[in-house]
Amino acid sequence: MPQLTEPTTDVHASFLEAMEEFAAEGRGRPEDGSNIARDMRRFGAHWHEPDAFAGYVRHVREMVTEETAASVGSVPTSTFWYVDGTTYLGRIAVRHRLDDFLFERGGHIGYDVRPTARRRGHATAMLRAVLPRARALGLESVLVTCDEDNTASRRVITSCGGKLEDQRGEKLRYWIGLAYGPAV
Repeated sequence: MPQLTEPTTDVHASFLEAMEEFAAEGRGRPEDGSNIARDMRRFGAHWHEPDAFAGYVRHVREMVTEETAASVGSVPTSTFWYVDGTTYLGRIAVRHRLDDFLFERGGHIGYDVRPTARRRGHATAMLRAVLPRARALGLESVLVTCDEDNTASRRVITSCGGKLEDQRGEKLRYWIGLAYGPAV
């Protein structure tokens, strides 16, 4: 059964396959501003090397610290991988706070499901599972954005309680309240 986990070297082979799938659909290009694209450009050339991949996993885990996040021009971020055994299915990131760019376009939470695992409910399951973790960080609500033409992501966000606030450019901005229920 799929579950959220901290990034791990246990899924190395499957992770590489997933990144090839993302690259085949055009992810990782300079105009792609997503976390996964940034990581593909910065680390992707060496992911096939076990030691380099282990270093990448450490880096992603260390992004929770202000120092590591600032070193790459980001905010502290908790990233979880969605795996089924040793099969990498996707990732979801919770940004601990919003800077101006994230407030306008990126939001607190971003997620990616590998192309061959889409349309199976994984994005919804990831988002639902990560919301208590966001609350445990002290967030009372989270901003989740998607492109206006991304119908699947709109459904994911609304099924997890997202309320549309507005649209800025091509981005739809949804807020999900976290104030009720136990924090993990």
